[in-house]
Amino acid sequence: MPSLRSQFLLDPTITFLNHGSFGATPKPVFREYQRWQRELERQPVEFLGRRYNDLMKSARAALADYLGTQADNVVFAQNVTIALNIVARSLDLGPGDEVLTTNHEYGALDRTWRFLSRERGFAYINQTIPAPLTTAADFEAAFWRGVTPRTRVIFLSHITSPTALVFPVERIVRRAREAGILTVVDGAHAPGQLPLALDSLGADFYGGNLHKWLCAPKGAGFLYARPEVQRLLKPLVVSWGYESETPSGSLFVDHNEWWGTRDVSAFLTVPTAIEFQRQHHWDEVRASCHELAVDSQRRLCAQTGLAPLHTDAEAWFRQMFAAPLPADTDIAALKARLYDEFRIEVPLIDWNGNKLIRVSIQAYNSRRDVDRLLHALEICL
Repeated sequence: MPSLRSQFLLDPTITFLNHGSFGATPKPVFREYQRWQRELERQPVEFLGRRYNDLMKSARAALADYLGTQADNVVFAQNVTIALNIVARSLDLGPGDEVLTTNHEYGALDRTWRFLSRERGFAYINQTIPAPLTTAADFEAAFWRGVTPRTRVIFLSHITSPTALVFPVERIVRRAREAGILTVVDGAHAPGQLPLALDSLGADFYGGNLHKWLCAPKGAGFLYARPEVQRLLKPLVVSWGYESETPSGSLFVDHNEWWGTRDVSAFLTVPTAIEFQRQHHWDEVRASCHELAVDSQRRLCAQTGLAPLHTDAEAWFRQMFAAPLPADTDIAALKARLYDEFRIEVPLIDWNGNKLIRVSIQAYNSRRDVDRLLHALEICL
């Protein structure tokens, strides 16, 4: 497929292979974002005092349809960290309880759970998933070895941040439901990179970012909660939605939609981001990006002589992949050199003692971008 680079606002002097960190917004979507900001400023009282509820309801409906659920099961949040803080801080956990996760989780949410475990006395356990990952069944077996009679919550990434792996969350969610264990899924990298049907997935709680792979403006994310467990949630911010005199019909929405005065333009732009990807045949775009990502990881691993963290690339990653770097790599020095000398934006990660490079392939990337990265690594390593 042809590159969509001209549709994005990215600096043309930078080889941008880091869509996974904060995303990048297409020009038409960004224009709509600015239109909403101007609309807000044109008559703030009318916008926030009279139109807000209907505008948010319409945007939530479009998002819910995209996610495979109902509008009353999702609320907007600025990002997954905030969305899953709502969940983690709400759950009634204490001494004798355990929250089970993996050793591949995102640092901010690892910190969230550790903070709460120290405050409340429950155990937060990072189960080691041995590499290389082979099959979904082997993953399930390795993870489930960490489950005990005290496991109350399973917290799991859909696509991991440091290692860029697509975890088979469906298997874990199904088994957890049978065992009476709540499931909390970090879907920061999933919307826009994976097709989602949240009601069918069956996770109790699911947080997603929309500013990453869906390419919405920064500050657009969501929290999904199954209707049966919404009663477990407490508002992270208590405002006018609590004890609302004009309830929406969903306490989950009432308690979490109005946080006081804030710019909701990013939320209202989400339907435009969804439509942008539909118009550009995003299933084909994703497939093309995945093909380039598979080839790029193969070339990178061949260059370093190091094996990836998994076996079958088709099963374990989509548009973002991680590849190991030599053990003696100075991460800080290499990252600075790649950016300062070669103008390449790509994250380098020290994960559990392993040196990794994480490469994102989005619609604006091409084989030439990967060629530049491999050339720079050949010089620097």
